Amino acid sequence: MGILTKEEIISYLGSEGSEMERLFALARAERERIFGNRIFMYGFVYFSTYCRNNCNFCYFRKSNDIDRYRKSKEEVLAIAKQLAESGVNLIDLTMGEDAVYHYEEFQTVLDIVREIKEDIGVPVMLSPGVISNSLIDRFAGLGTDWYALYQETHNQELFRKLRVDQDYHERMACKLYAKEKDMLIEEGLLAGIGESFEDIADSLMVMGEIGASQVRVMSFVPQAGSPMEHMATPDRDLELKIIALMRILYPHTLIPASLDIDGIKGLESRIGAGANVVTSIIPPRSGLMGVAQCKMDVDEGGRTAREAVEILRGMELEAASTAEYIDYLGQLRKMQSQAIN
Repeated sequence: MGILTKEEIISYLGSEGSEMERLFALARAERERIFGNRIFMYGFVYFSTYCRNNCNFCYFRKSNDIDRYRKSKEEVLAIAKQLAESGVNLIDLTMGEDAVYHYEEFQTVLDIVREIKEDIGVPVMLSPGVISNSLIDRFAGLGTDWYALYQETHNQELFRKLRVDQDYHERMACKLYAKEKDMLIEEGLLAGIGESFEDIADSLMVMGEIGASQVRVMSFVPQAGSPMEHMATPDRDLELKIIALMRILYPHTLIPASLDIDGIKGLESRIGAGANVVTSIIPPRSGLMGVAQCKMDVDEGGRTAREAVEILRGMELEAASTAEYIDYLGQLRKMQSQAIN
């Protein structure tokens, strides 16, 4: 971990004004030191909105009476190809914990990953929820680059309130097993769900302890039909300070600036806080949804690679090539291997 103590992290979380701006400047300097002016780009394919879980914060919780979809393999591959051609460096395959895929032992998803790797030729991140070790073995065998599985909080009492009837330790063990199988792992937290600054500091420290190569934070957005729909969304300064602290603590990690919270208009502030990945890029009129903001800027074409690139150039930054991204994944794997050994 970086040089900040837990007490210093907590102090920075409460910072305002010039002190907060100094934090952001330190984070940008760290990003430039490692990555220069390059920013990575992720395409987002939320291909099934069916879920067996009943998370209290989620619009797609199983008990919510909403319209849902499950994209066919052909639809997913067509969207992935379109995203790759637009310049994204990675395809993020995200799904609810869809019982249909569990029943078929994820054969459709395995086929999708195989064809993206072989025919489209870009890295893949898989966000399938909790799956068995044997399935992780199969995905790892296909060369799946990333396994994303978020705790949302590392306060176990709060975890139980958020992720109803789910096991904190099972979820943690799942991602750690994926790491043992040489997959890179992403860990994430949700800001503004009743946590304290101490809880956030603990989460930031755990992210380093488990060796996550990508770490993210997203502000809580209340979802219609969920038990938390009347809670307020937090001031975005909290998310931005967490991004900056992640960058200072873990300079080599990938840190997303998600378009899924505030749409394209929220990109500049998150990049300005030290993020180095634009995530949740979605092709227009693709029939896909986001997670936190299921419809914001999606069909209108407000989450495209082209629009993100224009904003980055205005900040004197450039979108990295896929070759540069693949090269950096190699560096991350080398660092992960050295840490394990």
